[in-house]
Amino acid sequence: MPASPSLFSHRESVAPQHYLIAYTDGGARGNPGPAGYGVVIQDEAGKKIAELSEYLGQQTNNFAEYQGLIAALEYALEQGHKALKVISDSELLVRQIKGIYKVKNPTLRDLHARAKQLIAQLDWFSIGHALREHNRDADRLANEAMDKGTSRGARTVR
Repeated sequence: MPASPSLFSHRESVAPQHYLIAYTDGGARGNPGPAGYGVVIQDEAGKKIAELSEYLGQQTNNFAEYQGLIAALEYALEQGHKALKVISDSELLVRQIKGIYKVKNPTLRDLHARAKQLIAQLDWFSIGHALREHNRDADRLANEAMDKGTSRGARTVR
């Protein structure tokens, strides 16, 4: 069943001159299982600015996908950027953020609300879906985070 229209659809108009691009991915081995996210941040010209990753403990892949989105949003805002384009290989996450799908899971509802709160602080926001093969660096970082499972909660910023 479709959700109500996105509160942020007006933000996806023409991209401003300067913005960040965040490629995000999250995963869980076993689902739920050892989970982590990876994010690659680039400027609008495609120059890599940062890599973020974090091991999240025993979680679901959807939880990890949302944590990756939130990490990208927090990074952009902490660095003083007000425009962000997110590319995710999670069709569910993209459609929930756009308001196409409802968020039924209570845990994801809280994460969705946090993401919307952060998005509201931006002047421009866009989110889109990409196939996994177009999101390899973020996928690699998410897998590295899951591999680091012994250092729980360690957030890596490069």
